[in-house]
Amino acid sequence: MISVAIDGPAAAGKSSAAKTVAKRLGLLYLDTGSMYRALGYKAAALGMDPGNESQVLPMLENTKLVVAYKDGDQRLFIDGEDITDKIRTAECGLHASAISAIPAVRERLVAQQKEIAKGNNVVMDGRDIGTVVLPDAPYKFYITASAKTRAQRRNEELVEKGVPAKSIEELEQEIIKRDYDDSHRVHSPLKQAEDAHLIDTTDMTLEQVVAVILEIIEEGENKSDVL
Repeated sequence: MISVAIDGPAAAGKSSAAKTVAKRLGLLYLDTGSMYRALGYKAAALGMDPGNESQVLPMLENTKLVVAYKDGDQRLFIDGEDITDKIRTAECGLHASAISAIPAVRERLVAQQKEIAKGNNVVMDGRDIGTVVLPDAPYKFYITASAKTRAQRRNEELVEKGVPAKSIEELEQEIIKRDYDDSHRVHSPLKQAEDAHLIDTTDMTLEQVVAVILEIIEEGENKSDVL
């Protein structure tokens, strides 16, 4: 069994790298951050504060979150509605950060993520994969980049999806705020696992990042074969 854990802050390129690595190796890919985005999206759509535990918990009890795959691509369903394309906004990212700080939310989603990983060769990306979800994964990576670079990448992503763009400066401030919130929450904060390989993608292309990850995995697998 191969388990690959990829963590890192928002817009560092971890999802693109994880998805590409999964396709190259023929593994199941799970974007765990989208699961938090999905719950944050629903809470905000209902007029709730995604960070308000007393409001979110009753919603959580009556929410069905399903991760499905269509032609190899991950799709997210909330109560039967496919919201995959609705949760990629910067605002939804902030909602995800807020709702992910609620212990009951993390407990439910981590359990669901572990269940998906059980019995599957998987590549997962998020913020606590190497530290909480897959602590025993043989391959762990922490992908990061400068806040400015990440803001530029987020802007390109939003423009490509036809989402009204904000200024680079505004996106950068949102990213910095999310970094702080994610790394300072009490439960499962964003941090690099002690045995994770650090990859700074500021001056790297996606293909270069993927090449580094694949090389490390290949070396590990070759050593396992020898042993």
